[in-house]
Amino acid sequence: MDISLDIAAMSSAMSSAQFVNELGAAVLSKSLDDMQSMGASMVSMLENSVTPNIGGNIDISI
Repeated sequence: MDISLDIAAMSSAMSSAQFVNELGAAVLSKSLDDMQSMGASMVSMLENSVTPNIGGNIDISI
């Protein structure tokens, strides 16, 4: 059994695991940014919908 081969294999596995972790963190960060943007849009929509005078009066002419 060659120890240097085991060290190389372990180094490769650790590098791969680090890449997967960094990729997961990047995807999570993007998801968080998207959720914050959607939340801000939702707040804006709710703020715009709180106008009680809109739609309360109807003008009819015959």
